[in-house]
Amino acid sequence: MAVWRLGSTKMRHSSSSMAKLGFIRNIVTNCRAVILPRFGGPEVLEIRHDVKVPDLKPHEVLVRTRAVSINPLDTRMRAGYGRSIFGPLLPLILGRDISGEVASVGTSVRSLSVGQDVFGALHPTAMRGTYTDYAILSEDELTPKPASISHVDASAIPFAALTAWRALKSTARIAEGQRVLVIGGGGAVGLSAIQLAVATGCHVSTTCGVQSIDQVLAAGAEQAVDYTREDVESAIKGQFSAVLDTIGLPETERMGVNLLTKGGHYMTLQGGAASISDRYGILAGIPLSTGILLKKQMQYRYTHGIEYWWTYMRADSEGLDEICRLSEAGKLKIPVEKTFPITQVREAHAAKDERLVIPGKIVLEVN
Repeated sequence: MAVWRLGSTKMRHSSSSMAKLGFIRNIVTNCRAVILPRFGGPEVLEIRHDVKVPDLKPHEVLVRTRAVSINPLDTRMRAGYGRSIFGPLLPLILGRDISGEVASVGTSVRSLSVGQDVFGALHPTAMRGTYTDYAILSEDELTPKPASISHVDASAIPFAALTAWRALKSTARIAEGQRVLVIGGGGAVGLSAIQLAVATGCHVSTTCGVQSIDQVLAAGAEQAVDYTREDVESAIKGQFSAVLDTIGLPETERMGVNLLTKGGHYMTLQGGAASISDRYGILAGIPLSTGILLKKQMQYRYTHGIEYWWTYMRADSEGLDEICRLSEAGKLKIPVEKTFPITQVREAHAAKDERLVIPGKIVLEVN
């Protein structure tokens, strides 16, 4: 790892000229990172010790990483999902979630300071991820970490919780007293959705596997249906104002749409933009996927009177602040089942691929 000496004349002159352009030269100039040089299995991941740390833009924050959780998006990207977008940009650094300490801030950052513990998540399309000793995020992608939560536990929360937040709070705008159905409540996004809806005062039903029944009930769901043993459509009664489908199969979409009230919102995590772009190329795939989404939206408005959405995670400072508040109060938790040192990232990805660790998340610790 290369480090500027703070007192050097060379650094003072360089930093002055960079500051005039709105950039801050980092104290750390290169660091260790997990690199994805090509798509494939866990064996393609490489640890390199000389990865460049870019200079900070005005609204960016340099974070000394302490823990990062492995999301399904990480393993899917490694295997080639989104290759039409990410392929030309290889090698990449994977990772979206992070918990750590502020090492440096851009010239326009006001809400965070050096030395502060923070956690947050990058946008799904970010090119430089968090599997690294020093990660760069924008100010609105981070929030102070509650002192009552460890870096490991904090790193498991933001990406999943912000995905659920965008669906339920930004899109469906759920309100107290409404009924919410979460299809696939045993995963991190589903569990986050249950807890967010319960905190809003909603009545929540969910589907999950038998190993997650106790967990989703403890999170506040009023009804948990084991889809492996029960007829879900017979077991779930009544109608719902919002349905979040984390599974995204044709049968779960049909069921979810049919269980909505007029004006209700169906949201699926399995939107087709990336997969369609991978199949047809990005120039044809983006307009084609947009057309498919618009067709479905018009179809369901006409036939069922409901709103249909593909939902994705995005940075949301209001959502992140609420997630922080709920986490600090013990009302939003994502269980961590196993940790690996970042030097064992291949083993961690293999465990994720082979579903050796369920139902909790896998976290990489960065020492």
